[in-house]
Amino acid sequence: MSADPARNRWLVLVLVRIVASAGAVLGLMLLTRAAEWPPKLLGVAIVLCALYVMAVVPRALAHRWRTPPKP
Repeated sequence: MSADPARNRWLVLVLVRIVASAGAVLGLMLLTRAAEWPPKLLGVAIVLCALYVMAVVPRALAHRWRTPPKP
């Protein structure tokens, strides 16, 4: 029995969203617990990168995997 490609692709999209959310939480924790500016700046950068990944990567993967229209 072969694996359904649509199911595997859906799992990849969900995993990307979960990992990006975990990165955003990590960045927020670093931002709130840091006492000096360099770690706070790193936390802001991590949060912004995670938000970018959450917004762009799933959409790009879905676009890449979209089936072409039939002629």
